[in-house]
Amino acid sequence: MLNSIYSWVDERIGLEELIRKELKEYYVPRESNVWSTLGFLTLVAFLIQAVTGIFLLTYYIPHPDYAYQSIQKIMNVVPFGWLFRSVHLVGANLLVVLLFLHGLIVFYRLSYKRPRELNWVSGVFLFFVIMLLCVTGYLLPWSQLSYWSTTILTAIPTVLPGIGDYISRFIKGGDFVSGVTLNRFFAFHVAILPFFLVLLGALHIFLIWRTGYAPIVKGGNESVEEAGGYRRQGYEGGIPFYPDLFRKNMLMVFVFLTVLFGIITFKPDLFLPAYAHIQADPTSTPLLIRPPWYFLAPYALIRAIPNKFLGISVQVILLALFFFWPFIDQRPGRNIRKRPILLGAFVVVIITWTVLTILGRL
Repeated sequence: MLNSIYSWVDERIGLEELIRKELKEYYVPRESNVWSTLGFLTLVAFLIQAVTGIFLLTYYIPHPDYAYQSIQKIMNVVPFGWLFRSVHLVGANLLVVLLFLHGLIVFYRLSYKRPRELNWVSGVFLFFVIMLLCVTGYLLPWSQLSYWSTTILTAIPTVLPGIGDYISRFIKGGDFVSGVTLNRFFAFHVAILPFFLVLLGALHIFLIWRTGYAPIVKGGNESVEEAGGYRRQGYEGGIPFYPDLFRKNMLMVFVFLTVLFGIITFKPDLFLPAYAHIQADPTSTPLLIRPPWYFLAPYALIRAIPNKFLGISVQVILLALFFFWPFIDQRPGRNIRKRPILLGAFVVVIITWTVLTILGRL
């Protein structure tokens, strides 16, 4: 039956030729390892979010009087609703972890260098969109945690002179986080941002496929991109994407699912503090409330700098540097270990981010 369907499709679109040219004869560096699977894992994590999100959408009510109760119904009444919601919640946090790891590996391997600047730029846009998805989705449960965390995040733009208050009111739809904010965030989370995410994701994958996987430098070797017109990076001594790298991707998908369901089984409240189990009350401010863990470092940096405008300005400059880095770093070569200053800065940034995240919880 399956062979007949495959043959029918192959006769019409040349499926066998497509698989041979774009998978079996698409070579990647022989040094490709589990770190090379992070991009694919990020894609899988997003697809899991999409599937579970659609399920939750059929039961969720985006209204301040019913949002929290609809979540409770999903968790306690709807068959397997607790599973879909848990996978969506834990999967969102693991998606952010994968994004961070993927970005670190790309930077460490200097994979952003010519001719892959557009790969980096599209990836940064994807990172920003996913962060916005996390922010908008965080409010939807309408718990004390989500309400007051959103209040903190939406108040940050107010430190900008002139336009800060306008930006904050625009985000919230008023002076305070309210039902208008909930509906606005819901629209962005389920319709507007996913549209842009799919477009950017398709563009990112297309760019990677057209330019080829970036070379991986090991030991004391060096690699320099040749100037000239477009050409796809080829690896005559490399390994085919299918089945070699594809098998590693599938192995890491199983590892990811093991971690995902391990957290759901043994530590279901890992990303849910106590305030996440209390319905939002705009009249009662919790004693200790913090943004999500992936925003703790920027939050701690703003608190550490007495001048809030200066704190925001520093972060905007860092984000601009992050975005334009491939165009700033024009030095040839792909071995970061031969660039002690860049490697040292890379390590310092990771340590600083970790320390600020810890301080942000205090």
